[in-house]
Amino acid sequence: MKRFKAITVSIISASLMFSLAGCGGTSAEPDAAGTADTAETAEESSDSVYRTLDEIVEDGTINIGVFSDKNPFGYVDENGDYQGYDVYFANRIAEDMGVDVNFVSTEAANRIEYLQTGKVDLILANFTVTPERAEEVDFALPYMNVALGVVSPDDKVIESLDDWNPDDEMIVISGTTAETYLVENYPDITLQKYDSYATAKNALENGNGAAWANDNTEVIAFSLQNEGYTVGIPSLGSQDTIAPAVSKGNDTLLNWINDEIVSLGEENFFHTDYEETLADTYGLDYEESLVVEGGKTTDAE
Repeated sequence: MKRFKAITVSIISASLMFSLAGCGGTSAEPDAAGTADTAETAEESSDSVYRTLDEIVEDGTINIGVFSDKNPFGYVDENGDYQGYDVYFANRIAEDMGVDVNFVSTEAANRIEYLQTGKVDLILANFTVTPERAEEVDFALPYMNVALGVVSPDDKVIESLDDWNPDDEMIVISGTTAETYLVENYPDITLQKYDSYATAKNALENGNGAAWANDNTEVIAFSLQNEGYTVGIPSLGSQDTIAPAVSKGNDTLLNWINDEIVSLGEENFFHTDYEETLADTYGLDYEESLVVEGGKTTDAE
């Protein structure tokens, strides 16, 4: 299925449509995060509340969770419009599905919650695939490669975590893979935890931490956009992928997204996305290493 064509549906009242928006379906496998309030009326007991593909198309709008402060991946510009690599992809999804898109600003820590409670249908917010997250949401095919990285001021570049000064603190964002990795592998490093990318960046700029650990794409972008900072550790931990995520069990939407990613790969869409949204920041040198086209990672090829 390359494209989902518009379907003829009966006219439903606005009040009924709003009531259906959050409880179109339930997953067969409950997650560990606790039952959402809207799931209490569902016939089956489940922690995930979602709308099926048919219900989204019938409604005419898909709700997509994106970042609003993570330039150049998801951010709000001076005109109040969402922009970035993830947003470019989201707009194409809505176009091919034949619906409007409603962007919902999300933070790293609430991406899973927003899916499980039906606040969004889809997450496109630089979501790194991990086994732990895959127990709570369903990931589609990947569209980007990522690792962790560490950025620090030029006057004290951090090039290794093995000789970390115990008096220093590391800035991280709650709910990110950087936080998990450091807690598991460097428990002696004191972490400063922030809820958003904006507050983490401000903390580093104000000298509140010795360094900032996050996705290497993010810290590289920060160092390129802000003088006085160096990515001393460009790759930390394992090489991972970024992928869209849907509520656990929402197979109709998941299958459509997977088909869409494969179809878009045939036209080199994600390279175009990179060149339109990321090239100004990274140049073209990073394009081949970051872009995953058609869901095919290097290993899969």
